[in-house]
Amino acid sequence: NLSSSPYKRNFSEDEAGIRKWIELTAEEQKAYVMRLLDALEVTDRDKRLKVARAILYLAQGVFDECDTEVDVLHWSRHNVFLLYDMGIFTALLELLSMEIDNNQACSSAVRKPAISLADSTELRVLLSIMYLMVETIRVQTEDDRPEWRSAREAFKNELGSPLYNGEPFALLLFTMVTKFCSMNAPHFPMKKVLLLLWKTILFTLGGFEELQEMKVRGRERLNLPPLPEDSIKVVRAMRAASPPASAMELIEQQQQQKRGRRSRRVPLVKQDSLDTYNERDPFKNDDARDEEEDPEDTDSGIEGEVDPLDRDVIIQPPPPPPPLRPPTERVNFPKGLPWAPKVREKDIEHFLETSRNKFIGFTLGNDTETLVGLPRPIHESVKTLKQHKYVSIAEVQIKREEELQQCPLTLGEEEVEETPAEMLYLGMLPNLSQYVIALLKLLLAAAPTSKAKTDSINILADVLPEEMPITVLQSMKLGIDVNRHKEIIVKAISALLLLLLKHFKLNHIYQFEIVSQHLVFANCIPLILKFFNQNIMSYISAKNSICVLDFPHCVVHEMPELTAESLEAGDSNQFCWRNLFSCINLLRILNKLTKWKHSRTMMLVVFKSAPILKRALKVKQAMMQLYVLKLLKIQTKYLGRQWRKSNMKTMSAIYQKVRHRLNDDWAYGNDIDARPWDFQAEECALRESIEKFNSRRYDKNKNGDFTPVDNCLQSVLGQRVELPEDFHYSYEMWLEREVFSQPIQWEGLLQNP
Repeated sequence: NLSSSPYKRNFSEDEAGIRKWIELTAEEQKAYVMRLLDALEVTDRDKRLKVARAILYLAQGVFDECDTEVDVLHWSRHNVFLLYDMGIFTALLELLSMEIDNNQACSSAVRKPAISLADSTELRVLLSIMYLMVETIRVQTEDDRPEWRSAREAFKNELGSPLYNGEPFALLLFTMVTKFCSMNAPHFPMKKVLLLLWKTILFTLGGFEELQEMKVRGRERLNLPPLPEDSIKVVRAMRAASPPASAMELIEQQQQQKRGRRSRRVPLVKQDSLDTYNERDPFKNDDARDEEEDPEDTDSGIEGEVDPLDRDVIIQPPPPPPPLRPPTERVNFPKGLPWAPKVREKDIEHFLETSRNKFIGFTLGNDTETLVGLPRPIHESVKTLKQHKYVSIAEVQIKREEELQQCPLTLGEEEVEETPAEMLYLGMLPNLSQYVIALLKLLLAAAPTSKAKTDSINILADVLPEEMPITVLQSMKLGIDVNRHKEIIVKAISALLLLLLKHFKLNHIYQFEIVSQHLVFANCIPLILKFFNQNIMSYISAKNSICVLDFPHCVVHEMPELTAESLEAGDSNQFCWRNLFSCINLLRILNKLTKWKHSRTMMLVVFKSAPILKRALKVKQAMMQLYVLKLLKIQTKYLGRQWRKSNMKTMSAIYQKVRHRLNDDWAYGNDIDARPWDFQAEECALRESIEKFNSRRYDKNKNGDFTPVDNCLQSVLGQRVELPEDFHYSYEMWLEREVFSQPIQWEGLLQNP
């Protein structure tokens, strides 16, 4: 309970006899923070902790002096900018570094049989203040003062620059993650570390909307045509589709069709898998209303056309409950397809090559201009393909890299812009595989499908109390806490990995490729499929939170008595948006790893991902369905004709929602079985390109093959050579054995110089 917590108590003790914080003038508040800053530097650990808790109370918005949640948030924002202005973050950073290097705490935690909250108290207080500072300063509001805006920019540059021990702040947090996963510091509060790491990267590199703007600017710099559409807006305008019919439902439909009669009195009620878990499903009611208003709209469901049997359901829907949002906000899905089609240069080359082979009998290599001898329809096709040709930034970067590799001397030095993503990559590069493996280990430990093994890492260090629960109520509360804790870890890791992949891809394609290759080699693809191989509907509608304990609600309202019944009832939300967010992120990561990679697409087929992904379509959320359908689209032609035949509703959904590649044979590729796939060869070729890029750009001795060689005997002998310690003890023996005892034929040397 925060209202009687040591945070407030430490502040009050310090403020004894002084007016309330909210009554102090700006100068008095600054003077008080200065006193706290001085007190942070004492050697006594307990005194430092008391001061840190007082700072945390300020960052949390001096809640004991506030009457409403709005007041708490207002004072929290005011105090955080004040704390940043007074240099508190730098002081906290030094304390955090001390705690990370505290070998005594690490070794005692390693020896403990069970780790609890008490082992990470100092770390949790420091990370909580830092998290509040990063998250509060990161978020812009309309009523921000001008000095706050400049503070935001300064803080953003500070976190992204190598100011802390010569590396960005995120690297310190990555070090904590690897230290925890290598079992050297099992007391680190991983949830807080991962949340702070995610928000730091979100702040310094930017979120998806900033990414979109950066992409637009990047294309302008390279003189590429603008993007055909804003993907964020397109996805927002999409409507969810109804899930594909179950096997039982299809059998019933076939039987009714055979009988050749339809009963209007007992319409065929579509078994919606959402009903099993939620009778009041907002998405389902939306769809029922949408179909009632527009029964002929073929965009309304995964069923490409409205089945006559289904029309019974549309005509007689269940009475809809009160709408969950004002009807004016309903997005009208535009008629036609949502995405502009795209064509790659390779596709045009391949099309012309097959056309020339067929009509002329020889090819012209990569020539896409010469159309001599080809019939008129081919001319029209090429014209259409060129209209929709899309050149990505990645293709330009790959081409430029090939040129730099071929002519390293004539093309001169490449100017690399010091972007936050570039500085982060430079810092991460030496230990990149360790960071990736550590994040995936944590993701595996937090996945709901993972069984609690004795050898897996313990991620519950910052949720388990010192004394285990003794009553049913305490056990239920701890159970909810543990589940919520795991959900937050999955949310942070999935968002973090997606942000890294997207930013590195924009910064340089090979930076993205090395991260994705490390992910693939660390079994990320089967791990994500394992994550989805669960009852996804119950995961999306999980109720692992206790509303009355949420901050700042719990500190300004009277706390009602928690009972087993109120915990069991859970919150009033239909869906857990945290889990939906995690699922979408993981699907997007899977898309990023497999797109245009034949061998990785085959991994999806080999791991039998199609039924797992198809089950995920039951979640009626447009964005999630889009990324599931994308993953199904890339493997459709490998699943065989029978699969396509029995999944036509899913096929029509892919057609409706996923972008078209004009001459892509995703829906009918039958000669595909003959195409070999060598996972190792493809990955090795990619790794070779990545290593060439890294050595060219980041090696200390750049262009080693072209450095001049010193042939002058005097200068070579005059160089000081660092010799190992043991050389001094054994060099006389070496001289005796290798020089003096070996007969030298001087005449032979003179004859054969």
